[in-house]
Amino acid sequence: MESFLGKLWHHLPPGEAAELLQTDLEKGLDSFEVKRRAEHFGPNSLTATKGKSKLERFLLQFHQPLVYILIAAGIVTAVLGEVVDSAVIVGVVLVNAIVGYIQEAKAAGALEALARAMVTEAVVIRSGATRRVNAVELVPGDVVVLRSGDKVPADVRLTAIKDLRVDESALTGESVPVGKKEDILARDTVLADRRNMAYASTLVTYGQATGVVVATGDNTEIGRISTMVSEADELATPLTRKISKFSHLLLWAILALAGLTFVAGLLHGENPADVFMAAVALAVGAIPEGLPAAVTVILAMGVSRMAARGAIIRKLPAVETLGGASVICSDKTGTLTENQMTVTAIFAGRRTHAVHGTGYRPEGRIDGLDDGNEALASALLAGLLCNDTRIEYEDGTEKVIGDPTEAALLVSAAKAELEAHAEGRRLPRLDTLPFESEHQYMGTLHDQGKGAPRLAFFKGSVESVLQRAARELQADGSLAPLDQDLIRAEVERLGMEGMRVLAMACKELPADTGTLTHDDVAADLIFIGLQAMIDPPRPEAVLAVDAFKRAGVKVKMITGDHAVTAAAIGVQLGLGISTCPGRPTCQVMTGSDMALLSDDELTRKAAETAVFARVAPDQKLRLVMALQGRGEIVAMTGDGVNDAPALKQADIGVAMGKGGTEAAKEAADMILTDDNFATIEAAVEEGRGVYDNLLKFIVWTLPTNVGEGLVILLAILLGVALPILPVQILWINMTTAGCLGLMLAFEPKEPGIMDRPPRDPAMPILDTELYIRILLVGAILLVTAFGLYEWELRTTGVPEQARTVAVNVFVMVEAFYLFNSRSFTRSPFELGFWTNPWVTAGFVIMVVLQLAFTYVPFMNTLFGSAPIGLLPWVKIIAASLVAYLIIEAEKKIRSRQAAA
Repeated sequence: MESFLGKLWHHLPPGEAAELLQTDLEKGLDSFEVKRRAEHFGPNSLTATKGKSKLERFLLQFHQPLVYILIAAGIVTAVLGEVVDSAVIVGVVLVNAIVGYIQEAKAAGALEALARAMVTEAVVIRSGATRRVNAVELVPGDVVVLRSGDKVPADVRLTAIKDLRVDESALTGESVPVGKKEDILARDTVLADRRNMAYASTLVTYGQATGVVVATGDNTEIGRISTMVSEADELATPLTRKISKFSHLLLWAILALAGLTFVAGLLHGENPADVFMAAVALAVGAIPEGLPAAVTVILAMGVSRMAARGAIIRKLPAVETLGGASVICSDKTGTLTENQMTVTAIFAGRRTHAVHGTGYRPEGRIDGLDDGNEALASALLAGLLCNDTRIEYEDGTEKVIGDPTEAALLVSAAKAELEAHAEGRRLPRLDTLPFESEHQYMGTLHDQGKGAPRLAFFKGSVESVLQRAARELQADGSLAPLDQDLIRAEVERLGMEGMRVLAMACKELPADTGTLTHDDVAADLIFIGLQAMIDPPRPEAVLAVDAFKRAGVKVKMITGDHAVTAAAIGVQLGLGISTCPGRPTCQVMTGSDMALLSDDELTRKAAETAVFARVAPDQKLRLVMALQGRGEIVAMTGDGVNDAPALKQADIGVAMGKGGTEAAKEAADMILTDDNFATIEAAVEEGRGVYDNLLKFIVWTLPTNVGEGLVILLAILLGVALPILPVQILWINMTTAGCLGLMLAFEPKEPGIMDRPPRDPAMPILDTELYIRILLVGAILLVTAFGLYEWELRTTGVPEQARTVAVNVFVMVEAFYLFNSRSFTRSPFELGFWTNPWVTAGFVIMVVLQLAFTYVPFMNTLFGSAPIGLLPWVKIIAASLVAYLIIEAEKKIRSRQAAA
């Protein structure tokens, strides 16, 4: 039985395929054989991959360096007897763990969604009888019957076909339903071109067929995709990688500094217990307790902003990841394009008329409509009446009942104010010749009134019409000999632009004709014109691609469509390269081309190519991995089952909310509610803003920890009492992080944020210049806090008052520094003080809290503080203002150096 699997079924004749599968195409399998094969092959369903248990996933939320630091801070504060502070820290840890667990639990649904895609019923022939069974019961060798509206239940080699069309967009990305045929195909035919196969999870839109099941369950194409999803790497995001590296560095620095403090105290002959408490105080001071909470809050703010712009984030770190993306790999249909076939040109009366407006709404115009071109009017009428599709408009949306191609013809007629019901009453339909793949045309017969000849309209492939026509309709309504060379040249030109071209024709028949036959179409047709259509680019997607170019983000289009169509759309989107004057072109790599390249060659070629066509699911995954191999941060968009592995592998997967499959949504990190590529640009902009604000918080908060650690270390080295106590350090860290630092989460995006290149993924979270600023502010805090502490101690001789001054120095310098931190290059005056009123509000709240810390009796008891006079406040404010001016001066100097 294993020999059944892995065969090139599309390359085998139906009879040989049936022989290999040991089945009868007329009678199918008998019940005994079905049972035997079911026991051997198992059910026709996808195997669920065993993942981590719920408890394991929850416990792993604590396996992060920053969380270790927080847990250490909680234990230390509990040891110090600060139960409230310890509870707050533990609460932060638990909240972060619960949020992370919930987000990860959602992601675990990707394979379940793929499994749901397989659940359906099937019509099968067994023992010569036709019956309906659950698709799970199918086995290789079963003979199935497919009809319009059916979901294909397994991978099937088609053996008898009658006008079968299958929507394979979820599997291959093909933008229109695919016509099927029984012919034997070449061995190397790619998945999207296997016209004699029907694959599990695709949808029959028209016609019927019989076929033999060649693969079930995990061995189907969708099963292969399921395996790729389960095997795709769970990548850490750039942010989590950088935070992890930074946290490890911070952890070792804190331990080293605490150890140095302990050793220095012992060398000075201090009491070991006192020295240990001082080392603990230093560790508490150096731990940025508010950082994990701030990361969560700032990312959550980004989630909220993105949701308002049509992007739903499923995993918090994805907010920032998108902002750092260096390559956007996008599906074409429905993301970069409208996913609505649109007639854009009509050739009639030997003239080409441009048709404006996109989509299924009859909005737009036809150039030259009022010029009296009768051939144009007839071409529009033929497209309207020789048509079995209708469009329903409900609640601002359009629903096509029928074929998208015919829907495009209805809309082009509506732009000329032709209405189907009115024209149908004027020229009632008497008979129809339905479209058949062997004839490649459709015809309708119409009554023109009593005694008048019958009028037949035809539409179909250009070849099928031209070989049956001898004359053509002119613009003035007269007839002329058919100029096939002119028409073929126009067809070639339109084809080069990626358009699908349909030919229109008509013929008058005797007044007593009641039926339309193929003999009526055999000759003497009058060629009316051509209607050329395409799924056009979204106008906003064109603007978004241009914005990405300015931002240094490369855009690559990946589609299952044909290379010519992909190249044409690529040029219209601005992905083309000018190779000759006035004729931009677009370099396209096909799935067949990719198959011939080694991994190293693909890595190199992937960087040079903007458009990839006829790409199979495993090739999308390979392409993403090739780009990541170059160090790129890859965002991948998609909507089909075939996109799921690449969506999961990408640094950030983006699924379509409206037209996307559940498998794509579950594998993605972000979902676009409007299926619009321009929303990705907005999300990238928000992501960059989130990263900026996160970086601003880190550069704002770390100087406090550095300053606190240096103050403790200096006190130990000098052998003097601690200027700030551990409980006071906790007060500073927790209140300033909440009241001041988190206000940076509301900071608006700086101008020109999309004009700078993406961040280098290899760069650490902080560069040398930012480290210098952190050390500068830390040194200012050391000098001002220690200096004013000593000054107050010598003036009053009261340690509690001196420590209160030191604590207020830390808080007020940080409060003034908050205004510096709103931008790394611009002053608060350039930004405008009220562009982020939250900063001002946080400043006011912090001042009120410090007054309570200083003057409220129970706060004095709790934190060891004491009331101070007016003069110390003057010194504190003066020191804070000097610190603010020094940092602004440093920004100015650095900006001038950068400009030079």
